[in-house]
Amino acid sequence: MKQVDFMSNELHVPELTLRGMLLGMLITIIFTASNVYLGLKVGLTFSSSIPAAVISMAILKMFKDSNVLENNMVQTQASAAGTLSAVIFIIPGLLMMGYWQGFAFWQTLLICALGGSLGVLFTIPLRRAMIVNSDLPYPEGLAAAEILKVGSGSTEGAKENGVKDIMAGGIVSAIISLFANGFQVISSEVHYWFTFGSITSQLPLGFSSALLGAGYLIGIASGIAMLVGTILSWGVFVPYLTSLSSPAAGQSASAFASAMWAQKVRLIGAGTIGIAAIWTLIMLVKPIIDGMRISVQAMRRSETGKNLHRMDTDLSPKTTATVFSVIVIGLLGTFYSFVANANLSAGTTWIFVIVGVIIAVCMGFFVAAACGYMAGLIGTSASPISGIGILGIIISSLVVLGIGTAVSLFNTAIGVKFAIALAIFMTSVIVSIAAISNDNLQDLKTGYLVGATPWKQQVALLLGCIVGAFAIAPVLNLLYEAYGFIGAMPRAGMDASQALSAPQATLMTTIAQGIFSHNLDWNYILFGVGVGIVIIVIDLLLKKNSAKYCLPPLAVGMGIYLPPTLEMPLVIGAVMSYFVYRYLRNRAIERDPKNVEQDVENCNRHGVLFASGLIVGESLMGVIIAIIIVFSVTSGGSDSPLILVGKDFAPTADWLGLGVFIALIAAFVYRVVSVKSQTN
Repeated sequence: MKQVDFMSNELHVPELTLRGMLLGMLITIIFTASNVYLGLKVGLTFSSSIPAAVISMAILKMFKDSNVLENNMVQTQASAAGTLSAVIFIIPGLLMMGYWQGFAFWQTLLICALGGSLGVLFTIPLRRAMIVNSDLPYPEGLAAAEILKVGSGSTEGAKENGVKDIMAGGIVSAIISLFANGFQVISSEVHYWFTFGSITSQLPLGFSSALLGAGYLIGIASGIAMLVGTILSWGVFVPYLTSLSSPAAGQSASAFASAMWAQKVRLIGAGTIGIAAIWTLIMLVKPIIDGMRISVQAMRRSETGKNLHRMDTDLSPKTTATVFSVIVIGLLGTFYSFVANANLSAGTTWIFVIVGVIIAVCMGFFVAAACGYMAGLIGTSASPISGIGILGIIISSLVVLGIGTAVSLFNTAIGVKFAIALAIFMTSVIVSIAAISNDNLQDLKTGYLVGATPWKQQVALLLGCIVGAFAIAPVLNLLYEAYGFIGAMPRAGMDASQALSAPQATLMTTIAQGIFSHNLDWNYILFGVGVGIVIIVIDLLLKKNSAKYCLPPLAVGMGIYLPPTLEMPLVIGAVMSYFVYRYLRNRAIERDPKNVEQDVENCNRHGVLFASGLIVGESLMGVIIAIIIVFSVTSGGSDSPLILVGKDFAPTADWLGLGVFIALIAAFVYRVVSVKSQTN
């Protein structure tokens, strides 16, 4: 078989194909739905590039003329699912504050599609400077390129095993989720509450297979940091606060402790997250400035497309300008439709519309350069999008506050509510831009390594944003109707314990409400800032004295802020990953000291793909159960149409849940460590 040179300028193979775009659309819709569910539940999303690449290779290999470049286009398009869904970190705030009663389909769709497309356009001038002429590592882009290269080569077993790992994890996770969250035969979490005098706290444990998989991927440093946050929250802050006061008449000790955590300790967590995110950005001021500088320099270059190599051709300036103009017009229309509902005077309406679009576009360009550079330095998953969101909501709120004060907007409660909603709406565009630009350069790096044509990748990215946007609004509405959000339930009598936490949206809405209403208890937030500063100092000392140890401040803040039953499987997954890696490394040294890294990577790849399958399986089952619940409720049925047992089965369900979770951990570890070396 003739070897194809994919780096050649004169290359004639299928790349941006109709079948690839259709497959990319399908994967984008499925993974977007999964990410929206997981993000609203725990504030985490998963990267869809690598699973999409594996699925693409498995399906497209049925076509004789498929190749690595076509597979790359599918994963490029589908990567939008793992990033555009980050808009859920802010936009549910419109329901939580009571401004929306459901997700406005067209406004949500346009915010995501237009913001995401701006993220694609803003990274075009960065590509040549930050990828071709830069030594930035782009860790995830490199990993995706290696998987694509392996998948397009002669190692058919690697492709088949990759698909088997994802399918195995997905099926197991989906079945467990069905029995836990649908049939409710096994528990998804347990709490052991204890009281010493006036002190109340709990020992929690969650059994989520998706979070176990996510924990396996985040690594030991983030896992231990989240454990530290959990210990601070439930081992220090909650016991201390419960010791200072007594429960209300008829209130149980567990309900009292939960209320203390929700009303006070989470504000401490918010302060810790805020200062940690800002600190992360401060540490990257120089890269941010460099990213802005080389972006402007790249934009000033003259177009010499006819003389450029195929692998160095972006969308033309004319096409880029046309798409940008369409996006700006779309944003003006979207903002007008949002602001017009407030029934303000024509002049005030247009002031808010124009300023809103200007702030979204200008700050969007800044965050595109910043996030693109950060992604190159530390990877997409580790980039502080939450820090960008916090800065976005603060700046948006202050701008709206200034204009609103000048036009006497705050004379009524309705005016204050509209101002908060507009700040959230503006920040939704900024977060969409940040999320997509954070991912795009990783995809372009992958393409650069495998020989892709950049302008075709940019078209695929735009398509991914549009398709993903069509999926986000219906899934958001579906999950809202099925579960509700904390503080925003669609119907009376719903089980508040099943509500989706949407932690980032809650945090940013709280910050916006505090800026406008002055009712936020800043003492707990400021105390959280102090806690964050202490954690930052500890992290700096650890890094100074050892290259092996660190304590990521953002992860500690999330440990304080998130419900503890969601954190424990993350911690267990991270610890499991650490010990599995150590075992694989020691075994590899005994097998063949010359090929240790290759042996460990080969075995651990199975764990990464199986973990990805666990995330996808539970997430998709969550969406399916949500669909069933919505159909049941809308037809006058139960909120729990699949339940098979009564409340008296709960103790048995707890033990069954624990047993299944332990069995899953054992099966997970066995699947990874039983892989035979391929280096001998």
